[in-house]
Amino acid sequence: MVQEFITAGKIVGAHGVRGEVKLLPQGIDTASLALFSTYYIDGAPIVPSARREHKGCLLIKLPGVDDMDAALALKGKAVAVRRQDGTLPAGVYFDQELVGLTARDAETGNPLGKVEEVLLYPAHKIYAVRGGKDEYLIPAVPAFVKDINITEGYMDIYVWEGMGSHED
Repeated sequence: MVQEFITAGKIVGAHGVRGEVKLLPQGIDTASLALFSTYYIDGAPIVPSARREHKGCLLIKLPGVDDMDAALALKGKAVAVRRQDGTLPAGVYFDQELVGLTARDAETGNPLGKVEEVLLYPAHKIYAVRGGKDEYLIPAVPAFVKDINITEGYMDIYVWEGMGSHED
């Protein structure tokens, strides 16, 4: 399930009058997104001259974007990254990479379904696993997730009694 380009966020506005754009991360935290050196807008690679975190957004200074009007012209644009252009900390993944993984019981190896979506909750993310005999909502914490392997396309989870949607 390795993807070359991953949608990492969306430009939501300008910051200040000198052309910085506000990039709202999607499916990853701001600090992890800041680890990438090259971003892609409309398929074109762009290397920002500066980037910094600010109130949940990543502020980036793009070449040729020198004032507020130029920054606002980019509002609404999707920003992608290539996974090989940056190194994420161990255990950190883009939500987009997780969707489609086969969820397996960590004890038996039996498939439980596919990760269909990643839900955002205040405490942590939840992996919605569907397509098997039950639906599972798996908290994205080590007590439930044993292993994630993007290359081989699986996620091993610890299944507790009563976790399935049809279990008593």
